[in-house]
Amino acid sequence: MAKYETMLVTSSNLDEEASAALVSKFKSLIEANGTIDSVDEWGKRRLAYPINDETEGVYTVIKFTSDEAFPAELDRVYKITEGVLRTIIIAEEA
Repeated sequence: MAKYETMLVTSSNLDEEASAALVSKFKSLIEANGTIDSVDEWGKRRLAYPINDETEGVYTVIKFTSDEAFPAELDRVYKITEGVLRTIIIAEEA
């Protein structure tokens, strides 16, 4: 098992309920394949540059522990999910 940190930026055009449902979907996916260590909701912030003509996004940072194969699957799901602007998954050093 390895430790990871993921940040996802969701569209600010989504209402608060839809944004929370999207984050909840990813949290349950992570819990099904590992354990969540912490969730840090940063809220709505201005983007450094426009993405899909949007200038703001809702930031969420999730630290989790899982096996080494899971982050690739998580990244695949991020890419096919509507409403996700940007993501990154980082392996933490042991």
